[in-house]
Amino acid sequence: MIEIQKEEEQKVRCFLVGKPPLKKNPNHSDGLEELSALIDTLGMEIAGKISLVRNEPHPVYGIGSGKAEEIAANAKEVQADCIIFDFELEPTKQRNWEKLTQIPCFDRNEVILRIFAQRAQTKEANLQIELAKLTYSLPRLNHMYGDMARQRGGNYGAKGSGETQLELDRRRIEEKIIQIKKEIAQVVSNRQTQRKQRERTSYPSCALVGYTNAGKSSLLNALTGAEVLVEDKLFATLDPTTRKLSFAEGSSVLLTDTVGFISNLPHTLVEAFRSTLEETMYANLLLVTVDASDEHYMEEFKQVLRVLEEIGAANIPKIILLNKADKILSDSIRVSMLKNDFPDSIFVSAKTKYNFEIVLNRISEQLLGSITNYTIPLEQTSLVELARKNGTILKEEWLEDGIHVTARIPNGSRSQALLLPYKKEAVFALQ
Repeated sequence: MIEIQKEEEQKVRCFLVGKPPLKKNPNHSDGLEELSALIDTLGMEIAGKISLVRNEPHPVYGIGSGKAEEIAANAKEVQADCIIFDFELEPTKQRNWEKLTQIPCFDRNEVILRIFAQRAQTKEANLQIELAKLTYSLPRLNHMYGDMARQRGGNYGAKGSGETQLELDRRRIEEKIIQIKKEIAQVVSNRQTQRKQRERTSYPSCALVGYTNAGKSSLLNALTGAEVLVEDKLFATLDPTTRKLSFAEGSSVLLTDTVGFISNLPHTLVEAFRSTLEETMYANLLLVTVDASDEHYMEEFKQVLRVLEEIGAANIPKIILLNKADKILSDSIRVSMLKNDFPDSIFVSAKTKYNFEIVLNRISEQLLGSITNYTIPLEQTSLVELARKNGTILKEEWLEDGIHVTARIPNGSRSQALLLPYKKEAVFALQ
């Protein structure tokens, strides 16, 4: 009984195959760090790894047969339970690899799908994962069966040979996809209703976006007092969480934590999670969170920009937050590099709340406007009400020469344009 329990608790051993290095920079480590982190998140054990040296287009395995046999032998030698490729594996090639190695073979897309399936909590996330899995598996049905010649239905000589099991399964999956899309559409409709209700409160919205494990959830917790799950793993949270972020003067904005991005995010997942990513599309401001302690921070930042471009959120105003600053502030060279790469960014730390006051000031200026002094004529009291309705009045005095108001008015708003003739000076803090 003890041996059986140990066997059940034993982790799945996998052999990793990395893609060739980029041509432009052959010395660049385009290795298996990220895939290794994904494997760790999935709870598997790495039995061995190898990175390809060059691209060898091949119709059977995608690489030369000699290299394929070498990989199969290495996997067998380390007693791997499966082989995982750090690049997309076409269905036909996947089937060929499994015939060669006699063990399951799949790519990083399936790894990410499995992680999402493990971590999905809400109905929406589960529906999105199920849709992505079905879409991904549809062209791979062939490799899931041995002999697909068996047929169901029909009577020879009467009404034809009927459908093969493959055809039946394909039809069932297609019908299931249609049904899930309908359910997701209903969830999206409910989300839009919630969004309209939030819009009626007139709170501006702000979204935390960034590479997975950059510390977005930690920042949400530290800024708002939320209790979102935080783990040092990829894709710790999948569902968007919105909390109110309040400022000292009494004004507030809505801050949303979104699902993390990753390089080569499967297209099926981008499509499935489009409704979740809509929270990013409708935000008034994006807090692009960069892990300042990560060696590949620039590559990750560029990947985030690519995903934002893909979902139509590239033109939304952004503030770049260099998170986990507590780990690198003592490294002057690294700090200098980061300042050079992100000149208008803010070093922050969710752990120590470093520079949070600067972050709050920048957010309030972007969404609520700069603190500005106005002297409004006594006969223009309607403008005071306009400022109170559409902005935040921080100080108000009725004197003989007019109404002296210190307020935040959203940039580019009609209220700001009407109050512009009575503007005196911009200030950065209340005296």
